[in-house]
Amino acid sequence: MRYFIELSYRGTAYHGWQTQANGVSVQITLEAALSQRLGKPIYIMGSGRTDAGVHAKQQFAHFDVEEPLNLTESLIYSINCMLPEDIAIHAIFPVSDKTHARFSAVSRYYQYHITRQKDAFQGTLTYHFRPHLDIDRMNEACKLLLQHTNFQSFSKARANVTHFNCQLDFAYWDYTNADCLTFHIKANRFLWGMVRTIVGTMLEIGQARMSLGQFEEIILARDRTVAGRAAPANGLYLMEVGYPAQVFAQRA
Repeated sequence: MRYFIELSYRGTAYHGWQTQANGVSVQITLEAALSQRLGKPIYIMGSGRTDAGVHAKQQFAHFDVEEPLNLTESLIYSINCMLPEDIAIHAIFPVSDKTHARFSAVSRYYQYHITRQKDAFQGTLTYHFRPHLDIDRMNEACKLLLQHTNFQSFSKARANVTHFNCQLDFAYWDYTNADCLTFHIKANRFLWGMVRTIVGTMLEIGQARMSLGQFEEIILARDRTVAGRAAPANGLYLMEVGYPAQVFAQRA
């Protein structure tokens, strides 16, 4: 039997999603709680990796067990009680044994949050950035971004992938409120470090330190060394993972 887990987490305390040799990850923390509650070793596969310090409003993972689970509210409640307060399971539901948390996903949607004012309660959840940013110029850069599919210039140099093509659905900046600027981007897939590097490069554009022509040259160069530095992890959120409708057919 294969089951999907829908969860969210605050990534501040973790060395990313994936199990690490040098630190605590979200994956290993979740596996430990599931294994304890179900009384057998449980190994999970996530829809994708998030880097150290990155958050997820919605993440999915799957795991396999030999016998069907008794899916009750008390089961989820008990597992949540075993988890630290910065990881929360929202649902567990059966899926086809051919459904895969990573490979069945058809889209991912990320947001990056920037605040102009320092906030004592949001410091690990947003990027405090004081310089003035021209949001119109940054949105012009987004239009250029949408005209391309190869984003090698925004991928970490040692990314182990067969290609650097991503099909973007949208990319734009807006103001959540007077002090909070948010970048929205959705695509079928993302490269390692891609969103944070795009944000870091666009901050150069927003400060008029890079022209739109230079931005397009960076895209066409297909060379990570010519792009801007990556924005800090604390402002990045995985907001939504999309799947075909049939994946949720057995969800209560």
